[in-house]
Amino acid sequence: MQANCSQLHSPSGAAGSEDASASQCVQTRLTGEASCLYSGDVHIQINSMPKECAENPSSRNVRSGVHGCTHGCVHSRLRSHSHNEARQPDDTEMESGDHGISLGVGLLTTFIYANKSIVNQVFLRERCSKIQCAWLLVFLAGSSVLLYYTFHSQSLYYSLIFFNPTLDYSSFWDVLWIVGITDFILKFLFMGLKCLILLVPSFIMPFKSKGYWYMVLEELCQYYRTFVPVPVWFRYLISYGEFGNVTGWSLGILLALLYLILKLLDFFGHLRTFRQVLRIFFTRPSHGVAASKRQCSDVDDICSICQAEFQKPILLTCQHIFCEECITLWFNREKTCPLCRIVISDHINKWQDGATSSHLQIY
Repeated sequence: MQANCSQLHSPSGAAGSEDASASQCVQTRLTGEASCLYSGDVHIQINSMPKECAENPSSRNVRSGVHGCTHGCVHSRLRSHSHNEARQPDDTEMESGDHGISLGVGLLTTFIYANKSIVNQVFLRERCSKIQCAWLLVFLAGSSVLLYYTFHSQSLYYSLIFFNPTLDYSSFWDVLWIVGITDFILKFLFMGLKCLILLVPSFIMPFKSKGYWYMVLEELCQYYRTFVPVPVWFRYLISYGEFGNVTGWSLGILLALLYLILKLLDFFGHLRTFRQVLRIFFTRPSHGVAASKRQCSDVDDICSICQAEFQKPILLTCQHIFCEECITLWFNREKTCPLCRIVISDHINKWQDGATSSHLQIY
């Protein structure tokens, strides 16, 4: 038998050092078997661990080190894999947040552009461009349809009729997403109705009547936008009870009740304002009476606001004469006479210039 086999079976370990024996024991531990080949026909197969491996402390230390290293590497890989899996939702959430911000900027830009354009067309009165008004109507309708088509799986349009969307809004940002989208869509809807009024010819609906319609539509829009978020927020606040503890359930009920109380206060406030608007719409109060030709000739038949010849002149209580359309636009923002600054109107006919409130209803 050759030297390497005698060294392997030597009880004293004289043929090899402790390091060589420990290395051989580690190899035997990892592979489960070792073999020694002889120059002759004799073949010896080792199926069990040598005795000196069990008796040699250095071999036990090496085995412990290998086992610890292997366990540490596997644990490190599993931890790295789990960390990567845990990081993927954060990346997805961050990407969704970026898309949400971009969409919000786009909706805000669309609103500012359409609102300014409508106000300009109302100010032009008879000279307003019908093509521009039709383009604004198509632009607002197309933006709304495209938005709902892009997120059709979430059924966001359910919020318009006080239903819950199919989106599982379990987080605060999901609620803001639903409420913000719905608020912008409602603005676009009522702005489109104002564009339709702009397209109506003046012989069917006079300029002054259009102003009252703009005011009613805007007040109705704000009134409706106030109560559309109620089902969404109420469901979210009640969901605090799903935490399975008494504290979470009680907190959810308390917040929901507080939210309903605030909404009731808003309801009565908007109801009082809306009743005043309806009274103005049906009574159509006048700031003066029609002026005669002699009265107009005393001021050279020139309106001090538009610096042009009078069109349907109106004599105010302060005895100053203005065009009906000019003074109507003036009292949309002021309460006093343009010349003597005497208070003529007890209130400002707000929103008769076709403007839409930029306030974002988020609760």
